[in-house]
Amino acid sequence: MERFFSKLDLREIKIGTEASFPPEEEANLGPVRSSAQGSGGQRPRRSEVLKVSARSRPSAVAGAIAGVVREVGRAEVQAIGAGAANQAIKAVAIARDYLAESGIDAVCLPSFITVTIGNEDRTAIRLIVEPR
Repeated sequence: MERFFSKLDLREIKIGTEASFPPEEEANLGPVRSSAQGSGGQRPRRSEVLKVSARSRPSAVAGAIAGVVREVGRAEVQAIGAGAANQAIKAVAIARDYLAESGIDAVCLPSFITVTIGNEDRTAIRLIVEPR
């Protein structure tokens, strides 16, 4: 069985402008609150949010990250749990290679956010991917 990175099935990747986690089919959730410090009162730039689960394929997520960075200029990846964080980190590493092929030197800015899922606060990792 051969797999080609050029034939990515992006249906499993959830892309939205709302900062919420996990994808709607996994849970109903409340608002997301960032625990990271603001940057000098500066309003953060808007970016596409990609939610990664432990079952996400890193190559598919990487293709989505690269596409969002090329189109919007910045991508936000969110993951809850060790398995999801592992897949997200691998995806960012692969996406850096995809973006390097088109001359974009991408960096990753990690931070933690707090999300409310079913009246319970959970900590998620947020990875911002943008050009250097």
